[in-house]
Amino acid sequence: MNKVFVICCLFLTLSVSTSCLDANLSDDGIKLITAAEMKSILELENVKLIDVRTPKEYKEDHIFSAQNIDFMSPTFDEDITKLDKNEPVILYCKSGRRSAKCAKKMKKAGFKKIYDLEGGISKWRHSDEIEIEQ
Repeated sequence: MNKVFVICCLFLTLSVSTSCLDANLSDDGIKLITAAEMKSILELENVKLIDVRTPKEYKEDHIFSAQNIDFMSPTFDEDITKLDKNEPVILYCKSGRRSAKCAKKMKKAGFKKIYDLEGGISKWRHSDEIEIEQ
């Protein structure tokens, strides 16, 4: 009976401790952020904001001060080597799919701190939190 009690207590402790982890932080260390979090990070950290959409999409509209590095470009891998891997980056695309793939690729390339705008620019386009240039 004591063994069952100890096992139940261990299981309960493990369950509680893992539920307290940051829900937005994936296993690979890439953090999903909201527009409000992005705004705070841009104000507090020296961070590079990267729009991973195509140049055509970027030209239509983009977040103020974002640099365009097209994830679909054949030169993408070469383009990211020009960035400082120790400097934090915030990635965004239209819906969040490309930026998620880009984040994983950048993590493999050795980037230390990667933020990904949850839902992309489409989700936050009409938010007061981010400044869109057209």
